[in-house]
Amino acid sequence: MTTLPMFPLGSVLFPYMPLQLRVFEERYLIMLARVLDSAPAEFGIVLIERGQEVGGGERRFGVGTVARVTQLEAPEGYLSLVVQGERRFEVTEWMPEDPHPLARVRELPDLEWDDSLLQRRKQAEHLVRRTLSLASEFVDQEWSPDVELSHDPIAAAWQLAAIAPVGPLDQIVLLRSDTMADLLENIIELTEAAAESLAW
Repeated sequence: MTTLPMFPLGSVLFPYMPLQLRVFEERYLIMLARVLDSAPAEFGIVLIERGQEVGGGERRFGVGTVARVTQLEAPEGYLSLVVQGERRFEVTEWMPEDPHPLARVRELPDLEWDDSLLQRRKQAEHLVRRTLSLASEFVDQEWSPDVELSHDPIAAAWQLAAIAPVGPLDQIVLLRSDTMADLLENIIELTEAAAESLAW
């Protein structure tokens, strides 16, 4: 159990994935000043369930990912930073804001790879790439169908979860996966549903 400064967002951060942020709210500028004053420079990111990113008062999901600051720039009026998704966590208690959100969290176990899952991982990758290609015919996609994945099988599985063309609520299902087999099955099931909706 540990206490983490928290940054609720309208998007999901996955382990092994980068995320670019623009920070201009005073409470989060204060949070980052505190975070950057210690090593490692980390905070938690959770998806907003209801409400808006700006101004506070939002309702948040209880599972998220530790974000480690890897790049930082300070253009006039805001901070621009890149973070890397690290470990998953579950919020056990929301603390009084100080002035930014703060929570007690419990780290979730890392998922373990088993070579018997290789075929399912290949199936998941083929399906995600095919669906990204299909989706690109209708709307601009953040990720290209031929985006390169890590050679590490655990990292690659999380990257597949992140690039799968599904919505934030489905991404939370992926982030909550208890085992690597569950993660791959969830990627396949949710991506198949996304592909079916595109085919209509």
